Amino acid sequence: MKSHEKAFLHVLVGAKPVKYTIKITSPEKSKAGLLALCVFADGSLPPMSRVVDEAARGRLVDLISSGELDEKAGSTLLLHGLAGVPAERVLLVSLGKSGALNDKAWRNALGAAGRALAHTQARDGAIALEDAVLPPGRDLAWALRQATRILSDHAYRFDAPRAKDENAKRGARKIAFLLSSEPDPSQKEALLHGQAIAEGMALAKDLANLGANVCTPARLAETALALGKRFEFDVDVLDRADMEKLGMGALLSVARGSRREPRFIVMHYRGGDRHGKTRKERHSRARPIVLVGKGITFDSGGISLKPGAEMDEMKYDMCGAACVIGAFKAIALMALPIEVIGLVPATENMPDGDASRPGDVVRSMSGQTIEILNTDAEGRLILCDALTYAERFEPDCVIDIATLTGACVVALGRIPSGLLSTDDDLADELTKSGLDAGDRVWRLPLWEEYQELLKSNFADMANIGGRFGGAITGAAFLSRFAGAYKWAHLDIAGTAWLSGEAKGATGRPLPLLGEFLIGRATARGH
Repeated sequence: MKSHEKAFLHVLVGAKPVKYTIKITSPEKSKAGLLALCVFADGSLPPMSRVVDEAARGRLVDLISSGELDEKAGSTLLLHGLAGVPAERVLLVSLGKSGALNDKAWRNALGAAGRALAHTQARDGAIALEDAVLPPGRDLAWALRQATRILSDHAYRFDAPRAKDENAKRGARKIAFLLSSEPDPSQKEALLHGQAIAEGMALAKDLANLGANVCTPARLAETALALGKRFEFDVDVLDRADMEKLGMGALLSVARGSRREPRFIVMHYRGGDRHGKTRKERHSRARPIVLVGKGITFDSGGISLKPGAEMDEMKYDMCGAACVIGAFKAIALMALPIEVIGLVPATENMPDGDASRPGDVVRSMSGQTIEILNTDAEGRLILCDALTYAERFEPDCVIDIATLTGACVVALGRIPSGLLSTDDDLADELTKSGLDAGDRVWRLPLWEEYQELLKSNFADMANIGGRFGGAITGAAFLSRFAGAYKWAHLDIAGTAWLSGEAKGATGRPLPLLGEFLIGRATARGH
């Protein structure tokens, strides 16, 4: 078997995840290879850290008071063979100043613990986690869900085809959350949800990190089919002929330049049926949520060719598709009692003698015509046909996820994803989900005046709106195909992957989507 085939088989099967458990015990009794304790910069200790300090005869307070641990949230101090404590290693993690704990400081601390656990020689770890060290307004269920995902994110390693992996034997593969009392059902469920979101993120990152010669439109379809078979949800894959019959002229105009055949993937998770609801009852109570993921498996820009520098990162132009496929793994693992449909238009955007040219006019599935002024504005061309296709499901809402515009990176940097929506309530719901997950978005305007920039003398609209406001005009274009339902657009061009030394997919905005879907499932259950 060739190395790239082994890499893809790894994606289908899935890497063995870190195993998380809850243990009701006092941390000074833990025999973990690495015990992580949260402490405050002024030397004040939460209850679980205090009992370890007592067992170690005040050693922790002495070290913190002497300035050995920086006060910045996320700073760490690793101790070996701490007297009076059976754990092999004790990691002190700063929460920052006492009284100033917030979501960011808490996540920084958990991230630092995650990095230590991911690189330790210890094969098991434990973290003292309790209500006493949570940000205001947060409960233990939230903490368990977030901590599991954060630790897993740091434990993730792409199984790259290398002759030798120096880090293969590093990292704790079993992590226990130490609690002082028995968790309630919601807390146990939160742990499972956190693990499910983490596994979905790992799949999304694996798909995105594969080379475009491996992760083709066909391979995305094979992954979706494999997931559907494993978790028993429906998957249909449309080929070029099927798309031609549906009139998906915009999507097919992008596919013309590639020798790899396009695919249109339809995933259908019927959580209502799994939880004892008949189809009639399900449709009377809740309409489905539709997730649409942009699946450009490589974006050369087409005839409007991109510059050569960093073009290798255009394999990440399918991160929206990877996120939707990963979300379906998470949804199935969580067994959420909701109905969700995933749509993934997948193709390459390549230059060729038959590729679309600037000035071409194509007809979309909606019947609206589009003048292609720039073939590098191709994501909106495949998404617009997917948004039209979504109408047949009479959805409650549609959320598309796309690495759509470099303009969004210029506007917002790489911290939040861009959010644009035609529905205030849906936008507010997604914004809150992002805050809860630490996967933030920032809403940009979608005023009617921006539509004027898409005027064309030769078609119903142009596919670009000029030099200014590119992230907004890209969404304005999509909004013309999303008038039949509540719709939101997530532009993840700045957040879907990292460049430089840490190059790799982030799995965002799957944490946001996970919180959103859990919230919808919880609301439906009440």
